[in-house]
This record gives sequence, C-alpha cells and structure tokens, in this order.
Amino acid sequence: MLDRAPVGTSVDGIISKFAAKEKEFQAARARYTYHQSNVVQTLEGDSVDGEYRQEWDINFDNRAKRTITVTYAPAPTLTRVSMTSEDTNDLQNVMPFVLTTDEIPDYNIHYLGQQHEDELQTYVFDISPKQIDKHHRRFEGRIWVDAQDFQIVKTYGKSVPDLRSGSDENLFPRFTTYREQVDNVYWFPTYTTADDVLRFKGGDVQMRVIIKYTDYKRFGSETKILYDGKELPDSEHPNKLN
Repeated sequence: MLDRAPVGTSVDGIISKFAAKEKEFQAARARYTYHQSNVVQTLEGDSVDGEYRQEWDINFDNRAKRTITVTYAPAPTLTRVSMTSEDTNDLQNVMPFVLTTDEIPDYNIHYLGQQHEDELQTYVFDISPKQIDKHHRRFEGRIWVDAQDFQIVKTYGKSVPDLRSGSDENLFPRFTTYREQVDNVYWFPTYTTADDVLRFKGGDVQMRVIIKYTDYKRFGSETKILYDGKELPDSEHPNKLN
C-alpha cells in the first residue's frame, strides 16, 4: 500500500466516478444471465464436518422478469450452524457488493492510498455504514477501485450487523470477492471466498464459503446496454483479474 494522493484527480472525484460506474454496472448486470454455485462448509481442523451446497441459474421468464432457479440442491449436512434468510440474502446481494451513487450517502468512505492488484493500479478505500440496521444488510470493509476504469475490482469485508438476541446468534464471515471484466467493459463478480472463525457463545466455528459466478450472457438479442453513452458490442469472453 502506497500512502500516495491521487494524481490528476481528487478523492471526491474518484468516489463520484466509481459510484457512477457502479450504477451503470448494476443496471447492466441486471440484464445478464449467469450461473451461481454456492458452497458453505464448517470445518473441524482440516476436515469438513458439514456442508450446504446450492446452484442457481439467474435468468428471465417469457415476460422478461428476472428469475432465480435452483438447479442443484443436495440435502445440507450442516449441524453446528444453519442457513438463514440473512445468509441467503448475503449470497445473492451483499457478497457481490456494489456501491452506487444512490448508496454513497449511507457510507463513511476513507481513502487509504494506492496499491497494485495483480496488473492493475488501484485506489483503496475503507468503507462502513453510517447507521447499523438489523433489517438492512450492508457491507463493511475495503474496496479496490481500478485507476483507469474507475470500477470496483475487489472487495474484502463482511455483511453487518451480526445478529444476537438472547441465545440466538446469527454471525457472518469475512469474505473476498473478485471481479473480472465482461464484454471488455464491466467488472462483474466471478469468485467469492471466505475462511473465517465465527465466535459463538457456545464455541468457535470455522466456516468456509466458495461462490462462483459463471456463464455471463447478455439477455435478449435486442437488449441495448450503454456505457459512457455508447452501445456495447456483442458479448465477448471475460478478461480475468489474475
């Protein structure tokens, strides 16, 4: 990490640019189909002692309404934790985190400096919600913004808040989400991983999460997606952040 001020722009300028690009990204991804595989495991030492596994197809019905279809769902074997509605929401919405112009007022954003992330030069920010609301899942952690495209290419943190009520505890692991460039424009999430120890009152539980987002395809031959006011070309294979 280099404690270096931005060159040729301001911190507020970077935030404004990436938030606007994130809003474009959010609208564009809503017009793509893709496949998502989810694995949640508990570990005892190096051994897996419980697992939840589901795979989803994110698609559209004949009225162009977005759908999520479960394509694979063996019986879970988790015994020390259980999957809750908040966990499912995190898999769908928080782990592939976006921070658009609309959400910027809800977050504290602190510029840290610049860092090389593989072959990319990035600006690094720590972010946290200004208010914690148990009914509204939010992200807390760190984001890496590509210095050329002004898009988030990596996130590290967790969903908040952890939920505790009497003997009930619903805790959430820290995770890292990586993005890859799709259609040579948008950096879409392609891989999320977590390996964290959750500190329950009844004892610690090591949890591992692996999520893969694959087969991004733009929906509808007549669908138009704009980027900086220009229509995107036909879909191409994603460029990886290696």
